[in-house]
Amino acid sequence: MAYHGDVSRFSTRTSWDVGESSYAAAVREARASGRRVYDLTQSNPTRCGFAYDAELLLRQLADRRALVYDPDPQGLPTAREAVARYYADHGAVVTPANLVLTTSTSESYDYLFRLLCDAGDEVLVAQPSYPLFDFLADLNDVRLRPYPLFYDHGWWIDFAELERAITPRTRAILVVHPNNPTGHWTRAAERELLEALCVRHRLALIVDEVFLDYPLRDPLRGDATSAPLSFATGEHPALTFVLSGLSKICGLPQMKAAWIATLGPEGAQTEALARLEIVADTFLSMNTAVQLAMPEWLAGRNAIQGQIRARAQENLAVLETMARESPELLHVLDVDAGWSAVLALPRCVGERDGAERLARERGVLVHPGAFYGMAERNRIVVSLIGPPEEFRASIRMATSERSTGQNIQEMHEPK
Repeated sequence: MAYHGDVSRFSTRTSWDVGESSYAAAVREARASGRRVYDLTQSNPTRCGFAYDAELLLRQLADRRALVYDPDPQGLPTAREAVARYYADHGAVVTPANLVLTTSTSESYDYLFRLLCDAGDEVLVAQPSYPLFDFLADLNDVRLRPYPLFYDHGWWIDFAELERAITPRTRAILVVHPNNPTGHWTRAAERELLEALCVRHRLALIVDEVFLDYPLRDPLRGDATSAPLSFATGEHPALTFVLSGLSKICGLPQMKAAWIATLGPEGAQTEALARLEIVADTFLSMNTAVQLAMPEWLAGRNAIQGQIRARAQENLAVLETMARESPELLHVLDVDAGWSAVLALPRCVGERDGAERLARERGVLVHPGAFYGMAERNRIVVSLIGPPEEFRASIRMATSERSTGQNIQEMHEPK
């Protein structure tokens, strides 16, 4: 129930519009209608039918050392050593001393916004990008300023607009590598330009790499044999923070473990780590049992990653085949990596957003492109990790040329 009393007691940083959007209403009505609903938004791997090694996962949580409370602000050494080994597998040298563990990448952003920004300072973030950033920035009294990714046979950073967005209040550039939802890899040449910008303007570089382990193809060769390089590799002329966590790496969003790797010039890196340690010590939010389990979970990550990559590649192939056969109905924007795809529906035009029309008229649930800052009404975002048969049926329904009456009849078929 909405609160209609005196709102002056609440902070302005939480004065969001909490009313139901027309899209949310369409989804609610579709779910309540009793007709078949086709869900292309499911991105929680624990609900997508993958085979987890339950014995491995649960056995690690029974470690009796978890009965003793002996916190380390940066995280238990054994857990940080496991993360360092993960980066070594990616060809990067990250020492346990460079790492601060957090419960989520959201908390990592919280720490970094507090570390780098005073109230009213700015962080530059790509658009399209993940909508959660807006809320994290609001909660830390930070302003986000967008810089565009433009699409031309792939996604590219618009560096002219990026540099124009820098102001005296700018403190950092945020990059999601690979981007969510576009799947854009930050190429080596783009990384060099980003680092040069950060050095020139004395900015930090924040790099979110949660989808790093999920390449769908090599953008130069068109296959899946090459993975994007972590920003933790190589030299770091600018102060750089690399973020990731178990949610995607191990397909374990419920286990709540992530980290910040701090890299860069020695003086800046040392000062940043000293301050981050105090921030982390203030909250001490990490769960001991999960930290103790992290070495085994990270060591066993390949089993679940292989399943998720194969599923995403299979579903992406379905999309691309349909797009080749019916380009008047579906266009798949190039995607390099990750769990999502951006689609354009050429015939889905008009006053109503394409995602809302699909929910209301066909019972197909997708993410509106507008959620991610896309202006085009016919852009939608779909998850690539749903069960293949359900995925195919959902895409067929979304792109069907049949009349609304025929679609309504099928939507009422039993699940």
